[in-house]
Order: sequence, then C-alpha cells, then structure tokens
Amino acid sequence: MRVEVPRLEKAPKVDGVWEKEPWSRIPHLSLARAMGEPPVHRPDVRVKVAYDPEAVFLVFRVEDRYVRAVATEYQGRVWEDSCVEFFFTPGTDLREGYFNLEMNCGGTALFHHQKERGRDVVPVAEADFNRLQVAASLPQVVDPELEGPVTWTVEVRLPVEVLEKYAPLVRPGPGAVWRGNFYKCADKTSRPHWLTWAPVGWPRPNFHLPEFFGELEFR
Repeated sequence: MRVEVPRLEKAPKVDGVWEKEPWSRIPHLSLARAMGEPPVHRPDVRVKVAYDPEAVFLVFRVEDRYVRAVATEYQGRVWEDSCVEFFFTPGTDLREGYFNLEMNCGGTALFHHQKERGRDVVPVAEADFNRLQVAASLPQVVDPELEGPVTWTVEVRLPVEVLEKYAPLVRPGPGAVWRGNFYKCADKTSRPHWLTWAPVGWPRPNFHLPEFFGELEFR
C-alpha cells in the first residue's frame, strides 16, 4: 500500500472540520480492512494526510455508532474508547522503531516511540505533546455510550521538530518516504472492532506490526 502525501501551500486551521480548504481537495484513504473476527459494527473511517516543511497534518472522519470516550489523561487507555491511530516510522528503516499516536474521539491522546511492541518504549513527554495541535469534534467525555449514528472527527498537526527528539527522521519533502499505517479501534465499547488502512497479515488484532506498514511518499 502506498499513498502520495501532498505538500500544502498554506497550513489549515486545526479545528476538526473535515470539509474545508485544503482538505476538500485532497483524496481520502479508507480504513476498510478488519483484523480478527468480522466485526458486528464496521464504521466508515476515512483519513487525509498532507504536509508542509514544518509538520505533518492528519484529519480523520468516522461515521460511527456505539461511541465512547472515558480516558481523559494524556497517555491513558485511549484505545479502549472509540479511537483513531497513526503508527509510523519517519523514514524507511523499520529497525529504528516506530511512533504510535492514538487519539480517542474526545481528543485525548497516547503518544510513544518504541523499537517494537513493549521494547524500548519511550513516552513522548507531555511538554512535547503540547506542541502538537489536536482538535476533536466531540466532548472529551462521551459516557454513557452513544448508540445512535454519529459522525466525529479528529485533526492533528504533528511538528517535525518534536519527532526529531525521539528518533532518526527523514524530513518530509519531495521524494521522501515514511512507513506507516492508520487504524481504528474501540476495544471496550459494546461493539469492538479493529480496522486498518494497509492490510496486516495477522490472525488476531495487533497494530504493533511495522513489517506490514504501508508507504507514505511525500511529493
């Protein structure tokens, strides 16, 4: 799986709005592959990605049901909520490890770098995380669970300077390539599911498998 990541002439305001410039001109990726047993509930999950010389930008849109958010502390158990995730190596050498940025529907995040799952895990310091910009369309707490249809978004600006503190980095620019994948999960909702953009050849839900990352080619 490969996606071309366009360069932005003007950075968007990070406000969680899906239909705005420049996002309205950028094609989306679909997170349509399920891990594990076919889910009872399969939300429609889309993500767009772009960059400028200083940062990578993402916006997720989820047409969902059974939505929940109870984790409110940074580095909390956000994957148990209705959650979107970006796992990536900022280059092509998977031996350097990967970042996992996980954000629930209320905008609460977990952000680590690690060599492989559970080995040499380095949490991104809260002061560094605060240099990101994150906007979510739902309140920080969604409890009780929303059973009816709801569309929610999460948008993020990810500064390159933050990443450089934690791992070797190929700076985004024409011809540069990163490895990565986009995920959706909801482990502790009433309708759990695990969805991916790039296919992951593993029988059980496991997002920490960088050997299955796709390619993000900056142009």
